[in-house]
Amino acid sequence: MSAGDPAPVRRRNPRGQGQVLRAQLIEAAAHLLATLDQPETLTLRRVAREVGVAPASIYSHFPDLGALIDHVLRQRYEELARLMDRAEASATDPLGALVARCAAYVRWGVEQPGHYRTLFGGRMPRDLAPRPDATTGTGAEAEAYGDSVHEAGAGLLEALIAALAAVTGTPDAPERRWQAGLLLWTAMHGLISLYNDHGDLPWPPLDDLLADLIALHTARSAKEIAGVLARGTAQSPTAAP
Repeated sequence: MSAGDPAPVRRRNPRGQGQVLRAQLIEAAAHLLATLDQPETLTLRRVAREVGVAPASIYSHFPDLGALIDHVLRQRYEELARLMDRAEASATDPLGALVARCAAYVRWGVEQPGHYRTLFGGRMPRDLAPRPDATTGTGAEAEAYGDSVHEAGAGLLEALIAALAAVTGTPDAPERRWQAGLLLWTAMHGLISLYNDHGDLPWPPLDDLLADLIALHTARSAKEIAGVLARGTAQSPTAAP
């Protein structure tokens, strides 16, 4: 829908079904953030137009655009976390767990480039979510949104740090474990971002790149990592997250 198009005619939800509109607003915001050429320009008015309601209707569910985006981010973080946890659940050793977690992250980022950009692309509307603590936002409800989003995002990295430490035996010093996990995450983010932004390059198979990447951060051979990846792919569930 272009900015100049009229809002679609929307049937009013029956009494007591306000949660339907709430879900529609979250879905619309998620879609716009993932597909707009300039997601940082998103406004409540644009979300309202996408759903087909008056902008004032949004305030019954969200105090501001930041709170709405918090919900979108929390859903995407939780979706990715479930996918990574489920992938790791079938692993039989620490290396398999780490490889499964990394593979789920990278494949999701490549298969869902718009949603990945929403979480990690750095193109949120200015001064909006994710909110780092309870001191920003609008009211207690907005503070709760921001806290939960921050925790959901941090949980992904914490799980990766723990999985990497279980393989490498990184010393218990928190700063060393953090640095090792952060470097691995940085490498995966770079791979996803370049793969998505420059798809016309003659890329090697994604799993080959991932095997080399994990090998660099674990001091294990790429051949060993590739074997773990192949076994994990054969065992991976086919159901959608």
